[in-house]
Amino acid sequence: MSELKGLIKPREIVQEMQESYLDYAMSVIVSRALPDVRDGLKPVHRRILYAMYKMGLSPQAKFRKSAAVVGEVLALYHPHGDIAVYDAMVRLAQDFSLRYPLVKGQGNFGSIDGDSAAAYRYTEAKLAPIAESLLADIEKETVNFKDNFDGRVQEPVVLPTIIPNLLINGIMGIAVGMATSIPPHNLAEVIDGAVYLADNPDAGVDDLMQFIKGPDFPTGGIIYNENDIRNAYSTGRGPIIMRAKADIVESEKRGFQIIITEIPFQVNKAELIMKIADLVKDKKIEGIRDVRDESDRDGMRIAIDLKQDAFPRKVLNQLFSYTELQKSFHVNTLALVDGIQPQILNLKELLHKFIEHRQEVVRRRSEFDLRKAKERAHILEGIKKALDHIDEIIKLIKSSASKEDAFVNLKKKFSFSDAQTTAILEMRLQTLAGLERKKIEDELKEKKGLIAYLEDLLASKKKMLIVIKKEFAEVKEKFADERKTRIVKSALREIGEEELIPEADSLFMMTQGGYLKRMPPNSLKAQKRGGKGLMGIATKDEDIVSHFFVANTHDDIMFFTNSGKVFQTKGYEIPESTRQSKGRSIVNFLQVGAEDKITAIIPISKNDKEKKYLLMVTAKGVIKKVATDEFGQIRKSGMIAIKLKSGDQLKWVGATSGSDEIILVTSDGMAVRFKERDVRAMGRNAAGVIGIRLDKDALVIGADVIRSGSDVKDLKLLVVMEKGYGKRTQIGSYKVQKRGGKGVLTAKITAKTGNIVSAHVTSPENEEIIAVSRKGQVIRTELKTISILQRATQGVRIMKMDTADALASVVLF
Repeated sequence: MSELKGLIKPREIVQEMQESYLDYAMSVIVSRALPDVRDGLKPVHRRILYAMYKMGLSPQAKFRKSAAVVGEVLALYHPHGDIAVYDAMVRLAQDFSLRYPLVKGQGNFGSIDGDSAAAYRYTEAKLAPIAESLLADIEKETVNFKDNFDGRVQEPVVLPTIIPNLLINGIMGIAVGMATSIPPHNLAEVIDGAVYLADNPDAGVDDLMQFIKGPDFPTGGIIYNENDIRNAYSTGRGPIIMRAKADIVESEKRGFQIIITEIPFQVNKAELIMKIADLVKDKKIEGIRDVRDESDRDGMRIAIDLKQDAFPRKVLNQLFSYTELQKSFHVNTLALVDGIQPQILNLKELLHKFIEHRQEVVRRRSEFDLRKAKERAHILEGIKKALDHIDEIIKLIKSSASKEDAFVNLKKKFSFSDAQTTAILEMRLQTLAGLERKKIEDELKEKKGLIAYLEDLLASKKKMLIVIKKEFAEVKEKFADERKTRIVKSALREIGEEELIPEADSLFMMTQGGYLKRMPPNSLKAQKRGGKGLMGIATKDEDIVSHFFVANTHDDIMFFTNSGKVFQTKGYEIPESTRQSKGRSIVNFLQVGAEDKITAIIPISKNDKEKKYLLMVTAKGVIKKVATDEFGQIRKSGMIAIKLKSGDQLKWVGATSGSDEIILVTSDGMAVRFKERDVRAMGRNAAGVIGIRLDKDALVIGADVIRSGSDVKDLKLLVVMEKGYGKRTQIGSYKVQKRGGKGVLTAKITAKTGNIVSAHVTSPENEEIIAVSRKGQVIRTELKTISILQRATQGVRIMKMDTADALASVVLF
């Protein structure tokens, strides 16, 4: 220890710990954990890419062993562990980790299931095509270099990237006392935003969001709430909610399934499936029968089979709540500014720093090219001058005692520079040929033009921005792709899944036993009048079809019961079924009591001006009008729609504009037409007024609306009888009367026809009808095949009926 005497100085441990910890923290922050705002890379990633570039591992080159790359990085640039370097390189090659992978791997580079990559002695790698854009022009002194850890070689401080890598690939890192978490984005959108900011330096975040819609994760999925995205872009911090892409489907073999094809970013698929299985095992989620991973080379697919009595939407919501099918990405855009200063930057600042970097790179590249062009032009001018005096120069060189004498004599006599003199002495005799002389003159002209262009470019910031935008466009053209992550503008808590579900017209069918289903509109093929029909629903214990209608998946479907109550659900909440499926019990959707029967169903679309009122008709001829707004907030337990007298039931409900006409039809063939304004609007608890007076045993079987402003000549009343007979009659045949009368005869009722079961007003827009029998037999036929007859006629056969069967309902298309 004697040799250390006088060199050891005592210090307070508190002071030593403070200074040493600060040095350590700054080393981690600057040299390991945080990305540079200019190229979006941590030092280890930058060193891997530069080492591969120096090794000649371009996209066009052959693959090299990953061990060779790791060894090169360790030997020359990164004085840390080999596992750390290899893990970093593996991530650069994973298409589920990076939106635009920078390394192309060959072999096992891991999977979204959390499988580790094979050891580096087995895998191979080279640069991905897009990585060339990060290294472009690096040999032209576009960025600063620094000594490596032992001073043997130099490495770049930052890469001269053309692509906004920090935004398009994002990054995550934990430093000392701080962390960064930047989501990936779509290259085309970010390029468009950068171009816009270059042209409009005063643009705000809202302006940039016209182009950059939000993060775009490599695993797809769905992002909710545009306001959360805007907040993260404005402040550099904030959570963004992500969800998996999950669809509810029904198959004949497996019944209802939840199919997951995209999961949130950084979710381990295998662990997700295990979590679902554990939740089912612990009975935290009920209704799941089986979970399978059906993923293959064509893409991800997790299939969740549901039990027969499960409610698919409820199960899916539970999965979102209890698993990582829904999670938050916490944005924290911390990056190094000027390579040393960690800062939280908003979207505009991130793009601005990138554009500044591109301006610096283009400036330094132009200066390099200008210097090289001037040097070459200077040489060419000397050679051209020498050719003009070639005989004298040859004579002078021949008379010189040595090369050094020739150098001095040429320079002295012709005033050549050192560079020009050297070039002349090294000039080959073939240069004396006429064609070679022309090449020199052309090259000199080209260099002078390039010099003028570069000097003009360096003198004009505007022209430099034009060059930068042109290069952006070239990168976009080469590497842009479609967005993978869908963005739902509204907050999740405001709309749930509604924006995820496409709006589409569907056929809805319900039985008297309370089974409801939704089918595509093309489920049934049109047939000729009188056809036997197809079985449209698999009924249970001879269940009878009671309702058949068309609605949009986003419509509010209102269910009215015989007791005068109303319930409501969305069209998409009723799962789509096959034509042969029996459907789902209505108790899965609504809290309908055992004593209640659904007697009327009506869909209400948003902002439909023709549906200001709901008109209700009872079996005993009572009519009531209520504003649609009265039913804006319907509880799950339902609400009172009409107050009924003893022995009466709600029979029909229709939507009106307030200035329409109404026609009521009875089972014994009577009809009355009157003005809607004859019925004043009432409250929900009111009983209504008399619409039509009935004969003994007669009941109202239906009603319809004659729209205000419609041409009565184009309208007809379609009536259909129990035994499959029907006809159309001109609406003009029914004179407008006062409500409350008996009406006029609309059909001749006989034992052959049976009583009227359905009545509809038809217009030229209606082309087909679908008729359904009580036993589920269905026929789809063109409306024009049904004859137009007078009021007091029995009609024509439109459907052949079995003796024990009868028509139940009809819907128009």
